[in-house]
Amino acid sequence: MIAILGFTMIAVFTALIMTNRMSPIVALVAVPTIFAVIAGFSADVGTMMLEGVKQVAPTAALLLFAILYFGVMIDAGLFDPFIRVLLKLVKHDPIKIALGTAALALMVALDGDGTTTYMITVTALLPLYVRIGMNPLILAVIAMLSLSVMSGMTPWGGPATRAIVALGVEPSAFFLPFIPVMIIGAICVLLIAYYLAKKEKGRLQISQIELGEAVEPKQAETSMSAFRWWINLSLTAVLMTFLIMGVWPVSVLFIVGFALALMINFPSTMKQKEVMMAHAGNALIVTALVFAAGIFTGILTGTGMVVEMSQALIALIPASMSEYFTIIVALTSIPFTFIMSNDAYYFGVLPVLAETATAYGIDPLQIARASVLGQPVHLLSPLVASTFLLVGMIGKELGEYQRYAFKWCFMMSLILIVASLGVGAISL
Repeated sequence: MIAILGFTMIAVFTALIMTNRMSPIVALVAVPTIFAVIAGFSADVGTMMLEGVKQVAPTAALLLFAILYFGVMIDAGLFDPFIRVLLKLVKHDPIKIALGTAALALMVALDGDGTTTYMITVTALLPLYVRIGMNPLILAVIAMLSLSVMSGMTPWGGPATRAIVALGVEPSAFFLPFIPVMIIGAICVLLIAYYLAKKEKGRLQISQIELGEAVEPKQAETSMSAFRWWINLSLTAVLMTFLIMGVWPVSVLFIVGFALALMINFPSTMKQKEVMMAHAGNALIVTALVFAAGIFTGILTGTGMVVEMSQALIALIPASMSEYFTIIVALTSIPFTFIMSNDAYYFGVLPVLAETATAYGIDPLQIARASVLGQPVHLLSPLVASTFLLVGMIGKELGEYQRYAFKWCFMMSLILIVASLGVGAISL
C-alpha cells in the first residue's frame, strides 16, 4: 500500500510540475504532505519535514552564498575579460557559442560539483545567448549533459563516491574503465551542442552584428580596478582549490568567500546592502526550493515510501533475467535516481541490488558502475538542488526545462550505457 501511494505521489507531483499547474515550491510541500496524511502519518509529518530540512540545510547555505559570491564577482567584473575574449572567438555564431559552452562546461564539471559548474558556465556565457537571442535552455542542457558525463563517473563526483562507499569497491578499479566512456560522452555532448545550435541558427534571423556593437564589458579604468581584478581572480582560484581539496565544507568556503569578496569590492556598508539586495531575489528563490525539496525527501524517507518502492521494483525483476542483471541495474537507475535522492538510492537500494547480483555470480564492481549511468536523467529531478539553481539563473521554470531537456538527458543515459558495454566497463 505504501509503495502504491509512493508511486502515485511521484506521478502526481511530476504531472503538476511538468504541466505548470503548480509551482515547484508549492508542489514539493503540498503533494507529499497530503499523501503522508492519507497514508496515516499525520502525527509524524512535522518531524519528517524537520528531518528533511536538517539534511538539506548545508546545501541551502552553499547555494545561498554561492549565488551571492558569484553575484559580487559579476558586479566586480571578474568574468569581463573572459567574455571579451570569447566574443572575439565566437562573434555572433550560435554554433561556436554552443561548442564553446560545451568545452567550458566539460572542463569545469571535472571538479564534480554541479553548483560550481552551473555558476561559472551560465555566468560567463548567458550574456552571449541573450545578446543574439539564443534560447537559454540550450545553454542549460549543454551544461547539465556536461556535468552528467564528467561528474557522474569520476570517483570524487557525488554519485560515484556514494556507489564506491556503499559497495566498498576500489576507486581506481571503478574509475579507470570509465575513461573511454567519458571521452565518448564528451564527444556526444559536443555533437548535441552542434545540433541544437545549428537548429537554433536556422530559427534565428541573425543580422550582421559588428563585434564592436556587441555588449562588451567595460575595460578597467584605473590601476586600482585592475589590481582589484587580480585579487578577485586569486580569491576565486583559492576558493576553487580549497573546494576540490576538501579543506573546509563547501558551504563554509562560500560563506567566508562571500564576506571577503564583499569587503574587497564594496567597502561601503551602504553599497554592500545594495549589492546583496540586487542578488537576493534569485538567492531566496533557490534557497526556498532547496528547503522545500528537503521536506519532500524527508516525508518520502520518513513514511518508508522509498524502501517500499525500491523493493517493489526489485521484485519485478524475474530470476530468468539474471544474466542481464547488470544491464537491468543500469536501465533502472534512470527512473530510480529520478524519483529518489542519490543518498536514498546508493545507500538504500544499491546494496540490495548488489546482494542480488552476487547471488547471480556478478561482481559488485559491475553493479557499482552500472548504477551511475542514469545520472543524466537524475539531474532533471526536482530533488537535485543544483537544478533549481540552473533554471533560476536562466530565468525558466523547472517544468519548461524538463520538457525541453528530457529527451537529451534520456538519450545521454542510453549512450553512456551502450558505450560502457562497448568498452567493457560493464558486461553481460
